[in-house]
Amino acid sequence: MNIRKALCASVALATMAIATTPAYAGTAELLKRLHEKGILSDEEYAELLAEEANPAAAPAPAAPAADTMTRATESVDSSRMVRMAPTGIGLEVGPATITFAGSVNGFYVHDNPATPTANTAVTGGIASVGANNSSAVRNGLLPGFLKVSVAAKQSGWDVGATFGMYPGINSTAWGVLGANNGGQPTALATAGIDFRQTFMTFGRPEVGTFKIGRDIGLFGSEAILNDITLLSSGTPGNNVAPGNTTLGRIGVGYIYTDFQPQITYTTPSIKGLQASVGVFQPLSSLTGPAESNSAPGFQGKVTYDGKFGDVAARLWVSGITQKHDIVGGGSYTGSGVDFGGKVTVGPVTATGYYYTASGLGTTVLGLFDTGVPQSGPGVAKRDSNGFYAQALATFGKISVGGSYGESHLDYASNADRLANPNLLDVNSSYVGQVRYGLTSWVTLIGEYIHSKAVAHSGNEAQSDAVALGGILFF
Repeated sequence: MNIRKALCASVALATMAIATTPAYAGTAELLKRLHEKGILSDEEYAELLAEEANPAAAPAPAAPAADTMTRATESVDSSRMVRMAPTGIGLEVGPATITFAGSVNGFYVHDNPATPTANTAVTGGIASVGANNSSAVRNGLLPGFLKVSVAAKQSGWDVGATFGMYPGINSTAWGVLGANNGGQPTALATAGIDFRQTFMTFGRPEVGTFKIGRDIGLFGSEAILNDITLLSSGTPGNNVAPGNTTLGRIGVGYIYTDFQPQITYTTPSIKGLQASVGVFQPLSSLTGPAESNSAPGFQGKVTYDGKFGDVAARLWVSGITQKHDIVGGGSYTGSGVDFGGKVTVGPVTATGYYYTASGLGTTVLGLFDTGVPQSGPGVAKRDSNGFYAQALATFGKISVGGSYGESHLDYASNADRLANPNLLDVNSSYVGQVRYGLTSWVTLIGEYIHSKAVAHSGNEAQSDAVALGGILFF
């Protein structure tokens, strides 16, 4: 041990012990007493006494630890720091904020189909028909998803990019619809990943926001986003060999909006009023004649969010139009308009929705499918319309809801009627639902679904299903 350090420590201890006594006040007197008692040698006593007489010659005390840390922090390049994002799950890396969001769900679905007979055939019907009941463990209307978003402010612009991967839990039989094809419930098969979202955004608060890439459409988007079956099952669809999702209310109250390549512009929100308009990749019908389209599709939407006392409301209207060029000659324009609203009063939220369309179709395949006949003289369009009404009441962790919806499809012509006698007239369903909020992330759900399909010929099929499971969001 260094003798000088030990002596200095001894002096310090002695100082604390003695300095409280007035008779020994003063460091010089203390050093003298320590010297007299033999604790300090002549040389040590002389050295310490000299330092006491000339403090400037003594070594400078070390800088306080807090001061040292302040100087160190100031020298760090903040653009290279990683910090926790202020909200959600994510992090800030220099000028960019990276956030993660996701969901996982699964349901046991038991479906009791209509027994097949000559009178249960309905082309485009959503009610299941089969000789036996079926059981499945499957996704609901939502598959799972993982979204990664990167946002930054550059040159006065808010810029961002989003990637959304939507994997199902069921194995997929790959085909025309890719990951959204039918299921393949066999060993060693694999689930499909539906990469629905890949888009960039840039905007300013006073200018609005531009989006370029693949994301949810404008027409019909509010219908599915406000549907209570979005978090559950709704009509199962093919429960014997389940694919990525169930049907929910797709084809039973609204036409599926889909995730589409687009360039859209959204205005700033002005007192709750906001509008979006976009140019979209033209879509060809899977059920109509072959197409070679020369013009893009167009979609638009207007929303209003407001509060009137204790009543909160969201209202919307949207539209879609696209010209279809038929290979070999001829063309038609498919179009549609929808509107709806959601009102919340206390624990109850009620939603109403309606659409009307021509050449847009109405069944579960997608936009423009079943919008025109496969063949026939000229290009005649089928008109369609639909609606749904629902309510959801929440009391603490428990929510109880119910909904009813219909989708209608008309013949394009007498030739269409003769060629397709069992074409769908009406799809409808009742849904009853109970939710329990287990945690802020996990919701457990039980649901009963009655589905019905009626053809123009009078044929009819009805099926009943029960779904039990849960969904997690983070």
